Amino acid sequence: MGSRNVFIIAEAGVNHNGDLQLAKKLVDAAVEVGADAVKFQTFKAEDVVTPGAERAQYQKDNMPKKEESQLEMIKRLELSYAQFRELYAYCRQKGIIFLSSPFDQESIDFLDELGVPYFKIPSGEITNYPFLRRIAAKKRPVILSTGMATLGEVERAIQVLREAGTTDITLLHCTTNYPAPPEEVNLRAMLTMKQAFALPVGYSDHTMGVAIPIAAAALGAEVIEKHLTLDRTLPGPDHRASLEPGEFKEMVAAIRQVEKSLGDGIKRPAPGELAIMPAARRSLVAARDIAAGEIITASCLVAKRPGTGIPPSYWDLVVGRRTRQAIPAGCILDWAMI
Repeated sequence: MGSRNVFIIAEAGVNHNGDLQLAKKLVDAAVEVGADAVKFQTFKAEDVVTPGAERAQYQKDNMPKKEESQLEMIKRLELSYAQFRELYAYCRQKGIIFLSSPFDQESIDFLDELGVPYFKIPSGEITNYPFLRRIAAKKRPVILSTGMATLGEVERAIQVLREAGTTDITLLHCTTNYPAPPEEVNLRAMLTMKQAFALPVGYSDHTMGVAIPIAAAALGAEVIEKHLTLDRTLPGPDHRASLEPGEFKEMVAAIRQVEKSLGDGIKRPAPGELAIMPAARRSLVAARDIAAGEIITASCLVAKRPGTGIPPSYWDLVVGRRTRQAIPAGCILDWAMI
């Protein structure tokens, strides 16, 4: 996303359960936990799914009591464009970036008109080329989730986006399962995409807990997206794979620590180590009394702390030299003595 800081997206998604007041509380929570952006999902249910479509298995698992179609389920999770306008204004008032993933062509136009700074493309749309072209034509930066995709599908999606006008693309590695088992996460694939496409990469997380997004930040993710809920026990498809505010705050704090710790990669003493070096390193010390004019042999020397004299790395250079003066046992050698 252009800066050295990890851009942290609190994915509110449909965790508002179709309730604008709950959506605003999720915005408040995202601000409170220190996220950079809060993201929702904008769709017209009838434009996304056919009436006969079944729910995904995770949706059935997470909402087992409801015998309903995917259309009925997402219809209940839909917010109107007017409500999104209100949410967008609310985010501006609270000082957090508003993002939303569109799921249909009309919603792309609406979000563009609203003024989102980035288009977040959901994993399921990576092979939906008319959809990608519509987004690319808006000439806004794109964050592309790549769950369920092969490297070849990602490559083709990038090509489609570029040909249609998008130049600023960030790729998010993702495992589309709620919750995703850690053994299916394959975080190294994020690095594969970075190497293959020379684009910024990040990670959209659906695992339980905070360990894996923190690891992704340590591997160099520039964007981390994670679901946020006010209460994991609420009814709805995504609450189970979401973090509650306290956990999300811990994740943000850990990512900020990781980010500070990565540094520039140059191997050299840290400023705080310089003061420790004399106490921790060693110097060449006379193992016994050495007479003036004597040739120094290995038996004359020992390496002891502190490291204020000749470093023991010069051992071979000092052995065989003649002393300029008498050096008493236990004395730290310096170059003027030899």
